[in-house]
Amino acid sequence: MPSSIAIDGRDVLVVIDVETDFFPGGSPAVADGDALAPLVNRLARAFDNVVLTQGLRSNSPTASTSSRLDAEPFDPNMTHYGDQAPPPDQCEPDGDLREGLGFDRAFLMLSKGANGEVESRSAYSKAEGGTTMSLAALLKARGISRVFACGLATDYCVARLMLEARAAGLETFVIDDACRAIDANGSFAGAWSKMNAAAVWRIRAREILG
Repeated sequence: MPSSIAIDGRDVLVVIDVETDFFPGGSPAVADGDALAPLVNRLARAFDNVVLTQGLRSNSPTASTSSRLDAEPFDPNMTHYGDQAPPPDQCEPDGDLREGLGFDRAFLMLSKGANGEVESRSAYSKAEGGTTMSLAALLKARGISRVFACGLATDYCVARLMLEARAAGLETFVIDDACRAIDANGSFAGAWSKMNAAAVWRIRAREILG
């Protein structure tokens, strides 16, 4: 891996779930999330292609949260569509972006979790199915071959998206210092074990920004 990475039109920055609910004061809050804003903003200005993702889970009776599934938060469960580790109930159902984050150059905000029966962590290919509005289709249409990710949380939504993108043959880079993890029950180490095995690159923002 070179010490610096030149960004061009084949690259996309995916800013994952930087919404109010995942920052301190929300639920599930990710520790030290507030420190991300300045760095994520700088990264977004370095890319011509920027995509935002947001989770739309809420406290409704159909939300795929731990209380509805009668499970402990982030405890893996088997479902008809695969593994999920349900989050606690979220206090903000609308997925508002965190104040102080600006993405004037983003060409898309992609929502996940519109089907409350299915926990959809990755915007790459939606677990709930029934839609072609996924990141996979979008990147193919734009000729993107390298995916860079930042945001929340490294061990869940970031890892799931990057593993799916890597399995599809794209080069994948997690910008480690522009992400934060929940790290429930060893989830951070487990996520990186899977990403390392899949050849997902782990980089720092300075390798892009200089």
